[in-house]
Amino acid sequence: MRTLVYYVAATIDGFVAGPKAELDFFSADGDHMRAITEQYPETVPAHFRTMLGIDPPNRTIDTVLEGRGSYRTGLDEGVTNAFPHLRHLVFSRTLPDSPDPGVELVATDPVARVRELKQEPGERIWLCGGGEIAGVLRDEIDELAIKIYPVAIGSGRPLFGAAGFSPSHYTVTSSRTFDDGVVFVHYARAT
Repeated sequence: MRTLVYYVAATIDGFVAGPKAELDFFSADGDHMRAITEQYPETVPAHFRTMLGIDPPNRTIDTVLEGRGSYRTGLDEGVTNAFPHLRHLVFSRTLPDSPDPGVELVATDPVARVRELKQEPGERIWLCGGGEIAGVLRDEIDELAIKIYPVAIGSGRPLFGAAGFSPSHYTVTSSRTFDDGVVFVHYARAT
């Protein structure tokens, strides 16, 4: 069975974006980027691959999931499919049509759809964001891969949206602290 990994950047106070979807406090500079990109090359958006002159092969992920808010961030920049090298699904009940033939809009129950995806053959499924869809899918998330940036923002969009109180236990499977202060922690759901 395939697994769902929530790979995301977060602040030390647990936010994945600012109150108005700000992301500019997450730095792409520093020694963490190269190491993490080597581990998760499939998470490098196509426009950055082109700009950097790289085309790393997918290693362990073949499908990416996004909520409408995260997807809208790319659309606002004119990017209709940041991950054409992956099967790309966007959960939205408000987008009428997909602006890109490589992006599948899902207006049905996200939990049911993820359970279907997990039963299909293939590699891991990456939940790219955001916090709202992560809150909905929280019980389906098998792994967390969190880049914790050394910044606190006080308020914003939480790691798991408005999921409500329901403790889930995870085990740290690896962690690494980079010179630029980013801590990359990988967790697996405790059994």
